[in-house]
Amino acid sequence: MDTPLAIFAGRSNIALSRAIAENYGTSLGEVTIKPFSDGELYVKYEQSIRGEDIFVVQPTTPPGDNIMELLLLLDAAKRASAKRVTAVIPYFGYARQDRKDQPRVSIASKMMANLLTEAGADRILTMDLHASQIQGFFDIPVDHLYASRLFIDYFSENPIENLVVVAPDVGSLKMARSYAKQLGARLAFIDKRRPKQNVAEVMNIVGEVNNKNVLIVDDLIDTAGTLTNAASALKERGALNITATCTHPILSGPAYQRIEDSPIDKLLVTDTVPLRKPSKKITVLSVAGIFAEAIQRIHTNDTISALFDD
Repeated sequence: MDTPLAIFAGRSNIALSRAIAENYGTSLGEVTIKPFSDGELYVKYEQSIRGEDIFVVQPTTPPGDNIMELLLLLDAAKRASAKRVTAVIPYFGYARQDRKDQPRVSIASKMMANLLTEAGADRILTMDLHASQIQGFFDIPVDHLYASRLFIDYFSENPIENLVVVAPDVGSLKMARSYAKQLGARLAFIDKRRPKQNVAEVMNIVGEVNNKNVLIVDDLIDTAGTLTNAASALKERGALNITATCTHPILSGPAYQRIEDSPIDKLLVTDTVPLRKPSKKITVLSVAGIFAEAIQRIHTNDTISALFDD
C-alpha cells in the first residue's frame, strides 16, 4: 500500500511490542507516556502520523492503567489524523465477564468494546479471547488469532507419545478437540464446579487417562487453581507425564507456588502477558511472528484466514 505504516506500543508489554516490530522489519514509533503527580496519564505521539496506518500494541491486563493508556493512545492517534487505527490487544482483559450470569453484575467485556470503539479504534486485532462471542460486542472488524498454531508446531517438533489431550473444563473442550485432532491424540475432559470466583473444584474426569501422557490445554491461567486441581486429579487417575499449555499466563496470587507444588512437569505459555518471574517449569513461546504477519496482511488488505488455526 501507498499508505505508510507505523507500530506504536503502550507500556504493559514493551518486550512483545518490540519483538512484533522487529518481526515486521521496523522499529517502534516514538510516543511519550508518563503520569502526572496524581497518577493521571499523559500521552503524546512524538512523530507525525497524519494519513498513516497505525497499529497500537497494548495488552489490557489489570490494573486499569493499561486499558486507560490504550484508550488515550487511540484517541490521540485519531486526533492526529491517522488514516486507520488498529488496536493490537494480545490479551483482552475483562473477557471473563462476557454475560450476566448473576443478578446486578456488569458485562465488562461489552463495556470494554464500547470504550475502545468510542476512543477511535477502527479495527481490533487480538488473540484467544476467553469467549469467542465477544467479537460480536464490537461494531468494527475484529481479527481473532489463535496461539494453537504455535503450540501445534512445538509438539510436532517435540512429539509426546501415548498422548491424551485434556480440557480442564467444558469451556476448553472445543480447543482441546482441535489439538487432539491435529496431534492424532485421544481426548478427555474434566467436569468441574466452581463454587465462587477463582475457586475450582474437580468433579469428574471423562475419558481414559490411566498410563497415558496428558496435555492440558487452556486459554489463560489466573490463580492456577483449575489447572493444578486438574493435574492432581489426572495424576490420581494414573496419568504419567503431565504437560500444560495456555496462551495468557496471568499467574496472579498463589499461581506460581501452586504450579511448583503440582504434578505438572512442563507448562508452555506465550508472551501475550509478561511473566512476573521465571520458573523452571514454565517455557515461553513468542507470538510476535504471528502478530507481525497479521499486521502485514491487514495493512495490505490480504486475507488473514491462514492465521486462524482454530
